[in-house]
Amino acid sequence: MMEKADPAQKLYNTMRLWEFPDQYVVEPTDGSSGSFLAISRIDASINLIDEIPHCSSLRVPKIRTIFGVVGMLKLLAGSYLLLITERECVGSYLGQPIFKISSMKVFPCDQSIKNSSEEQKKMETEFYRLLNVAEKTPGLYFSYNVNITLSVQRLHDLGDESKLLPLWRQADPRFLWNNYMMEVLIDNKLDPYLLPVVQGSFQNFQAAIGKDILNIMLIARRCTRRNGTRMWRRGADSDGYVANFVETEQIVQLNGHTASFVQVRGSIPLLWDQIVDLTYKPKFEIVRLEEASLVVDRHFLDLRKKYGNVVAVDLVNKHGGEGRLCEKFGNTMQHVANNDVRYLHFDFHRICGHVHFERLSILYDQIEDFLIKNRYLLLNEKGEKVEGQLGVVRTNCIDCLDRTNVTQSMIGRKMLEFQLRRLGVFDAEENISTHPNFDESFKVLWANHGDDVSIQYSGTPALKGDFVRYGKRTIQGVLNDGWNALMRYYLNNFRDGTKQDAIDLMQGHYILSVSRSMTPTSQAGGIEAIASFPLALLLILTGFFLATISLGRVRNDLWNLLFSIMWASMSLAIAAFVKANGRVFCNRPRLHQPRR
Repeated sequence: MMEKADPAQKLYNTMRLWEFPDQYVVEPTDGSSGSFLAISRIDASINLIDEIPHCSSLRVPKIRTIFGVVGMLKLLAGSYLLLITERECVGSYLGQPIFKISSMKVFPCDQSIKNSSEEQKKMETEFYRLLNVAEKTPGLYFSYNVNITLSVQRLHDLGDESKLLPLWRQADPRFLWNNYMMEVLIDNKLDPYLLPVVQGSFQNFQAAIGKDILNIMLIARRCTRRNGTRMWRRGADSDGYVANFVETEQIVQLNGHTASFVQVRGSIPLLWDQIVDLTYKPKFEIVRLEEASLVVDRHFLDLRKKYGNVVAVDLVNKHGGEGRLCEKFGNTMQHVANNDVRYLHFDFHRICGHVHFERLSILYDQIEDFLIKNRYLLLNEKGEKVEGQLGVVRTNCIDCLDRTNVTQSMIGRKMLEFQLRRLGVFDAEENISTHPNFDESFKVLWANHGDDVSIQYSGTPALKGDFVRYGKRTIQGVLNDGWNALMRYYLNNFRDGTKQDAIDLMQGHYILSVSRSMTPTSQAGGIEAIASFPLALLLILTGFFLATISLGRVRNDLWNLLFSIMWASMSLAIAAFVKANGRVFCNRPRLHQPRR
């Protein structure tokens, strides 16, 4: 029997933080009569108290408004509290407000670091810098009243007893971004302070078609199992969890009816990497080939348990660098495919090129029977299930961003048209395109959704976003794609290693302990000790600059020709050295975890 939550114990939605010299006190200010939360700044111990401590007239505590406790994280020698300091209401989900975290702040709350060794202090400082990176995590959402980790269908199917549990107990751990950080609060039974946070996207708009008012929502939920950045989290782990796994739910509400359709995306479920080495497209490396069938089987077994039937749409190129991955994935799927799982390859770039995305209709024709058979969720005015979604489309390209966004938006459009015909809004010949304002809002909805998902994984908005946003490729869109591609190259090579460390630390993928090695990376030696890409770039540019000056003075003194050749040779030698040792010059994760 599940433990029932006290219905009176709601999540506190507005609080006041008192910063005393020896403790933080969190006071509910939303009219609740609950106890105050006190966290020691000496040893990070947690207690509930009934009143605010007496304030000294000499040291008046700093006071600020906060909107939620994200969790607490313990590093080598100190503990740190994460609080929501700014929020923005972005819409509603099933009638309940949804908020986006606008600002999150880390508060140190353990002074034991003062008694630590110099080495510990140094390492603590490095790890604390990672928390500063994590403060800027994009796309974090929460609700005080409804479980946003679950789709409408899964939320509807919850038993009555489960619905009485605190939100964190109801939550799907796959999509609970602060799952690891809440553990200390859970151990102290602080249910009114335990706020589930999801990373993803929440987009919505309202439109009128005739006399009907439609509310359209698009929600992304990012899985935390193999979370990370574009180049540093690829493929699957040995348990079948894949990088960039995102559940996307499209919801329409009309006259008391609710219809929902869920899709998923995720990296190719093989053990593969693409380690940055300063080349624009590092080569794909498939590892432990003998485990491929087992990993793919585990991945699709998990999908079947959670979503029912599966059609896997693989959009990667049949040839070139992506070809080996495509071939291995396709061959492995032959042993996994059955009545419940179907594999379909669609060479997006060969068929659609860079502009003819309307040819996705060829793909739709191949999966239409699956979509019709497996349907979508439909609830009537009384909240009763008329029918449920029985299967899911799983889409992937290499990054599961750009080609995937375009494809998912096409499928979402087709399914929304099905639903609106079912609800009597559209007749048999009507579609979204026949309503220009509605069509424009729908395109913007999916374009913003794709940008949000892309920024979290690659650091830039999605490529090909102009087609999703405007229904066609534009010159400005092509130029934006070029710029974003360059930005991805820069971020992947010189920024994402640190960001990956921050993600691993925040989500418990790398757990610190005194017994563990104190340093997150081995001591650099040889080339690594002197490798610096900015320094190398400076030397190369300086060499070419001096070579140009010397070349301009050759007519006055032939010795300048020799100097010009010398400086140019030095620049080329450094450039060749950097290229040959590209991986050394990149910003790599330091908290390296071996692939399980």
